[in-house]
Amino acid sequence: MRLVYFAAVREAIGIAFEDLDLPIQLRTVEDAIDWLVGQSSGHALAFQDKARLRFALDQEMVPADSALGDAGELAIFPPVTGG
Repeated sequence: MRLVYFAAVREAIGIAFEDLDLPIQLRTVEDAIDWLVGQSSGHALAFQDKARLRFALDQEMVPADSALGDAGELAIFPPVTGG
């Protein structure tokens, strides 16, 4: 699966995207985030407040409890502010 990181998430991890073979037991977006936390200190920092993150599967916004299914891309966004 291609994981795409935006803004502060990208800065914490140090890359804009990565292609990973996620373990088969990961069923939801939240499962994937929990697994990613253990991949590096940058991932742990990026996902420390996962309740504030936003997600898209194959460019469609979804909640954290959404099934990964056969999606090819998971995008992860930090909270967005504007003014």
